[in-house]
Amino acid sequence: MRWALVKVSLAVTAMVVIAFAVPLGLVVKEMARDRAFSNAERRGAGLAPVLAITTDRTELEKAVATTEDGAAGRLAVHVPAAEPGGQALEIGTRRAGAEELAATRTLGRASIAEVPGGYALLQPTALSSGQVAVVELFVPEAEVTNGVATAWLVLAGVGVALIVGSLAVADRLGVRMVRPAQRLAGAAHELGEGRLGVRVAEEGPPELKSAAVAFNSMADQVVQLLANERELAADLSHRLRTPLTVLRLNAASLGSGPAAEQTRAAVEQLEREVDTIIRTAREAKPQTTPPTGPGAGCDAAEVVRERMEFWSALAEDEGRLVRLAGVERPVRIPVARPELVAALDALLGNVFRHTPEGTAFSVDVHNGEDAVIVLVSDAGPGIADPAAALARGNSGARDGSTGLGLDIARRMAEATGGDVRIGRSVLGGTEVRIWIGLGAHRADGSGGRRSHRPARRRKAPRR
Repeated sequence: MRWALVKVSLAVTAMVVIAFAVPLGLVVKEMARDRAFSNAERRGAGLAPVLAITTDRTELEKAVATTEDGAAGRLAVHVPAAEPGGQALEIGTRRAGAEELAATRTLGRASIAEVPGGYALLQPTALSSGQVAVVELFVPEAEVTNGVATAWLVLAGVGVALIVGSLAVADRLGVRMVRPAQRLAGAAHELGEGRLGVRVAEEGPPELKSAAVAFNSMADQVVQLLANERELAADLSHRLRTPLTVLRLNAASLGSGPAAEQTRAAVEQLEREVDTIIRTAREAKPQTTPPTGPGAGCDAAEVVRERMEFWSALAEDEGRLVRLAGVERPVRIPVARPELVAALDALLGNVFRHTPEGTAFSVDVHNGEDAVIVLVSDAGPGIADPAAALARGNSGARDGSTGLGLDIARRMAEATGGDVRIGRSVLGGTEVRIWIGLGAHRADGSGGRRSHRPARRRKAPRR
């Protein structure tokens, strides 16, 4: 828009300058011409009194020699013969032709004849004998065009100054219109990235000001809707407290034994997750960015070991073979511990829920330069349509599935610039591969969020 305004201003100003400067330049040229011939006519009229008194050659030569034009050789006097067959008198250098002189005598008024190097002003003068003498005054081309070039340069300079000034004004106006639009576009991008506190200054042209008002109103409504959603999530989660209390009381009465301890641990874990959901939902501001800084995140190896210890008891009861690799050394990732726990529990729960008893599974952790890869593999029947399973908002096509497990893992991975993929595992079943980007969590402490999604063809080494 800014450059469009500049181009329009350039075209309009150039047309105006041409429309006025060209005619004005022609007028200046014509005025210089008229001024030159008027001055020459005035100087030539000085010989009229002499011609009226005498036509003697000697006297006329003296009169011509005393003038500035005569001394410069630009003045000539043409006196016709006094009697038929007599000798005509010519004083000075003649430049005009005989036809121009005859025409001037016949018409009885001054005329201009174009001659080499300039113009000849022919001015008729009546003699006492009744005849007409002609005073010829040579006007050089330089005198006719004197000051024209300077005037044209001035006009050109004024025209250029007008064009430059017009472009400057148009550019300022364009900036005044474009900057509010750029701020509006930038605010829209920030709002789309989750920064809900962004607002736009309500200034600029009326149309853009109205757009800014509408954007701010929309952003306020989005914040209000999210607040309502958080309250609803908190209320729904709070309703789970009553059945959880009953479960906890019943679990306490189970006595001792591995199954009873596992049930009580599961109830406690469920209570903690419900409490976390309620606290997170009722925070004043939703979490829209992953934790950053050298001390942020968690140790993925420690979390994986802990969760596998929890699920191993159930795997032993169902006769499942479990393999764990890559957790011997700490693996720091820019993910909060509860988020990683939720993602692992969701994926491991899917293994127990959707594969037959006795199906083996494994969890591998690979620590790369720019990403950590967590592989959850099983030897089950696999997923028939991985693309549909990864589709956002998938409600689950099988019994007991809500479609949220993969969404939880994907949100965690995408918050770090990674993603989640589904493939075929070496065990013959499903392999869920979680890429966790490390760009915002390396030792440099930059904390900047960048996309560090590995290339699709890159293969992590098996441990």
